[in-house]
Amino acid sequence: MERLEIEIFLTLAEELHFGRTAERAGVSQGRVSQTLAKLERRIGVKLFERNSRNVALTAIGEQLREGIEPAYRRIQEEVAKATAAGRGITGMLRVGFSGAFTGDLILQVADIFSARHPGTELQIQQVQISDPYGPLRAGDIDLQVTELPIDEPDLTVGPVLISQTRALILPSAHSFARHESVSLEDLAEMTLLTVSGNVPAHWVEYHAPRQTPTGRPIPQGQAIIYWEDVLSLVLAGKGVCPVSAAGARYYARPGLAFVPFRDAPPIEYALVWPSARETARVRAFVQISREFVESRGGPSAVVDTI
Repeated sequence: MERLEIEIFLTLAEELHFGRTAERAGVSQGRVSQTLAKLERRIGVKLFERNSRNVALTAIGEQLREGIEPAYRRIQEEVAKATAAGRGITGMLRVGFSGAFTGDLILQVADIFSARHPGTELQIQQVQISDPYGPLRAGDIDLQVTELPIDEPDLTVGPVLISQTRALILPSAHSFARHESVSLEDLAEMTLLTVSGNVPAHWVEYHAPRQTPTGRPIPQGQAIIYWEDVLSLVLAGKGVCPVSAAGARYYARPGLAFVPFRDAPPIEYALVWPSARETARVRAFVQISREFVESRGGPSAVVDTI
């Protein structure tokens, strides 16, 4: 059997649909029919039963699939390993993330990465908000997806993977919890949780500002070290905190409200890695991440699909 015959046969055995098989194989539907007819003539028996509504493997077709599929998959794996080795895409890749939905995104991209580069091993870990770049600089991870802005001369900022409307998490008993939206100016009437640790000042000012756009002071509350502390502190009435709108789906619980801002810029999450330690593995993961996000409708839509 020729390679195209094997691919079309196995794809049709999986899809049981000539149109989808043609799309996956990158050929016309007529080519699929011609290839199958040629294969059945050579073998001397029908491999599929088909009519205007259904496609199904025959008993011999199922026998052929069970016989050749494991060997074909093994060949694909070995070719992928050899290709990866030739490109330097082997070994360990350690990837960090900053929150629940960024973790979900990274895990889905990691599945694709592992399938394309079976000679690699992936480790996924959360990066604490109080030291957003420490693990990168220490060499504990190779790249991560984290909140913008990033203005660090030793770090390369890659593509934006997630862009979400900014919302305010506050106690459901708070007067502003009943509003359809809030303004950045409203923060002057609340206590805003802030962040402590090895966090750049420009990042803190962007996410937990000390003044409203018109210069009114914003009361500063307790500084957090771990993101999970936010939920407990807000529930306890110790303050409010700007978050991504996706937080309403991931962190919703009784006693909390998520109210969108009507005048705040979105929260964006991008890949970042040390410029001096960019490798073929890093570049491959960045490329697959970009392709994954584009296939899901772009940074503003990807969270809805993971």
